[in-house]
Parts: sequence; C-alpha cells; structure tokens
Amino acid sequence: MGKITGFLEFERFDPSKRAVGERLHDYREFELPVVQETLVQQGARCMDCGIPFCNTGCPLGNLIPDWNDHVFKNLPELASQSLHATNNFPEITGRVCPAPCEAACVLGINDDPVSIKLIERAIADRAFEEGFIQPVLPKTKTGKTVAVVGSGPAGLAAAQQLARAGHSVTVYERDDRIGGLLTYGIPDFKLEKTIIARRVEQMRAEGVVFETSADVGGRITGDDLRVRHDAVVLAIGSRKPRDLMVPGRELTGVHYAMDFLTQQNRRVAGERVPDEGAILATGKHVVVIGGGDTGSDCIGTSHRQGAKSVTSFEIMPRPPEERAMTTPWPQWPLILRTSSSHEEGGTRDWSVSTERITGNGRVEELHCVRVEFRSGKFERIAGSEFVLPADLVLLAMGFVHPEREGVVEQLGVDLDTRGNVRIDKSCMASVPGVFAAGDCQRGQSLVVWAIADGRRAARGVDQYLMGRTEL
Repeated sequence: MGKITGFLEFERFDPSKRAVGERLHDYREFELPVVQETLVQQGARCMDCGIPFCNTGCPLGNLIPDWNDHVFKNLPELASQSLHATNNFPEITGRVCPAPCEAACVLGINDDPVSIKLIERAIADRAFEEGFIQPVLPKTKTGKTVAVVGSGPAGLAAAQQLARAGHSVTVYERDDRIGGLLTYGIPDFKLEKTIIARRVEQMRAEGVVFETSADVGGRITGDDLRVRHDAVVLAIGSRKPRDLMVPGRELTGVHYAMDFLTQQNRRVAGERVPDEGAILATGKHVVVIGGGDTGSDCIGTSHRQGAKSVTSFEIMPRPPEERAMTTPWPQWPLILRTSSSHEEGGTRDWSVSTERITGNGRVEELHCVRVEFRSGKFERIAGSEFVLPADLVLLAMGFVHPEREGVVEQLGVDLDTRGNVRIDKSCMASVPGVFAAGDCQRGQSLVVWAIADGRRAARGVDQYLMGRTEL
C-alpha cells in the first residue's frame, strides 16, 4: 500500500473528454491523456485490501493492487510487468471494458471506487511509448502447429499464449484486416485501430502467422484444418444477430447495427464503400433499437454522420441511478449508464416495444407501445401506443449464437442448449483436438471475458499437445 491515507486524501478522477462540438467532427478517440501527478494520486487511492475483490471482479484476475502501487511509486516498467502478467491486451480493455473490477472495489462500498480502468490504460500506453513492450520469444519450439479461427480478442489472446509456449500458430481471419469486432465493430472514437495494429506487429515478431480473407468453412474446410494442424481453436464469435420479427421488417432502411458500424469503420480506414448498399444516417431520423454497447456505438456514429435526430429504445425498464439492493456489492450493479455517445445528444427511452414498421417501400414510421414486465413476460400497456417518424432503423438487440454453417458443422462439434459450442473444463469441444474460446462458446459477452477465455483455451491446448503446461 503506497500511501496509507491516500483513499482519504484524494478523490476519484475520471478522464477528461474532448468537447462534444469538436469530437463530433472526427472519429479520433474522445478521452484526453492524464498527467503523471494525477495517476500517482489515483494509484494512492488503492487500499491494497487484505482480500482484493477487484481481482475476483475482473475475469482475468488482474493483479490490480500490485500495479496501482507501482504507479504510485512511479515504477512504470514494473507496473507494465504486473499488468501483462494476466492480460495480453490491457491497452484495449483499458479503453472498452466496462470495468467490473471497479464495481467490486472495496472502496466502492462507501465511496467512489479506484479509477482502475484509467490507470490500466495509462500503464499500457506508457509501456508502448517507453519501449517496455517487446516480442516475447519461446525458449524452444515444440514442433506442434495450431490453427486459430478468428482474430478477435479471444483468438488473438489464444494465439499469443500458444506462440509463447513454442507452438507454430496460424490465425485464420475471414475479413481483410486482423482484429474481428475490435476492428470492424467498435468505432474508432472508442478504439483507434493503430492500437490493434501495434499488437499485431508484436505477435508477428513472436512468430504468429496471420492469414486474412481466409475462407474457413468454404475453400478451407474443417478437415483441412485438422490435417494441417495438431489442434484447432474456434474463436469465431457470436455473430448471428437477434432479429426484430415484426411486420415491415423487410422495408428498405432497416438494418442490423453491425452492418452499419462495419461500413463506417471501413470508411475511416480509407476503404471505399460502394454507394449501392451504403448505410448512412446523414440527414435522417435514426432509431436505434437496443440499449447496450452496440446501440450506443450506433448513436455516436449517427451523430458523426450528421443525423437529423437520434432516438434509442430499450424494451427493459429504465435502470436505477444508484446500485439497487438486488445487485449488492461486489456484484455487477444494474444501474443507469451514460456513455460518451449518449452525452453527445439524442433521446433515450425505456420500456418500449416496436410492434410494426410502415412505409412505402422504405421505412417511414415505427409503431410502438409501452410495456411492463409481469410474470416473466412483457405485457402491453393499453392506450400507450405511439408512432415515431424514422428514416433509418438500426437493430442492436444483441447476438444469439455463432454461425453454425461452415466450419462448425464441418468439424461436427456439439452445441449447448443455446446453440453455442459446448466445451469441457479445458475448453475442448466434443471433438478431440478442437477447442473453443470467447463468445462462440460463452455467448455474447465482454472483451475482457474473451481474452480470459482465449488464455484458458491456450492452456488447454498446450496441455493436450504436450501433456503438461506452464501457461
């Protein structure tokens, strides 16, 4: 514990943001850097608890009190070592993780929790700036080869761990750039893609081979992977979106959120998106259905494209402003969360169900009703019907399961009752030598869980191939 009275002397600091009027004109990250003195004070707030619940709140089991103490003492290289001991990509989780560690912080029982996410990001960024992060090469090569299908956070974490264990790893990615939804799903104003690119370069130097535009499940079959490699890790995500099955769904102007976000990320990257099939919010009344992170990303992107208005609907009731008794510390609290995109404008509404969409070939109006959750189901509130003009409707209602067509069917792995790949404690699927990590086995979840699953799957693969593991 660096400063015994730190939590009494210093208040929590949240990072400053670029002005809304400025950031809406570009796609650069919205948070501003934090000066060293502020970081030292924030590190001093950590109480180094006898039982640090932040460790258990974090899916990765991050050594949070350790690197908080290193930050307080201005030992950046030690802080980086502690941070990377459990997390392959802290510069990413430090930007996009909702920080369940902070919800479990002991200080948060009766005060504001430690600014763990802020400190994590600062440690990782400084480590890159000062050259602490270098390729980690294995002492020996095992002669074993592993295929990782998918280059999202789960696939990248598994690949890096396996390469460092001495295996020859090939990552197969169906898109033309590495990163999965980190690259094509999360907007640049939350995660600039140079952040991903520099990690990929580190992994290349560590021996990981990346094959982009890889048609796994088509030109490259499941059998091909089994023949070429000693083990296969499926890290294909949960990419089957939940649809809105109402009359008028087929009208032009109703799109899945991820199609909208992917197009804009391609534009930001300098790629040309054909006018035919382009999804743009410019000058339109936009309605986003779904109140999670994806919906928030659609709101921020619509603002930057110059939407006439942005409205977001959530079928669940409005969460409370403060932690409710139903989610006591150290559980993840069900509370109202306001993202940077929400701060930029628009209207949010809760307990709303869309019953039909109307228009003359193209969406013009949404017909909605307010609902209450009773006896395990949503029931209409009589007389609460209303109509909202809409030129663009974005469906951000989450994902139901991984895509089964292609490599999942070809490998013949068993699925669980939710349609995800069923695995055992070592992350192996029902087919020996085939493993699964991330959303394709867990269901739609957080980036931090994907990284944790990737690391766990790498350990299982290493044990399977070598009969022992130090991962």
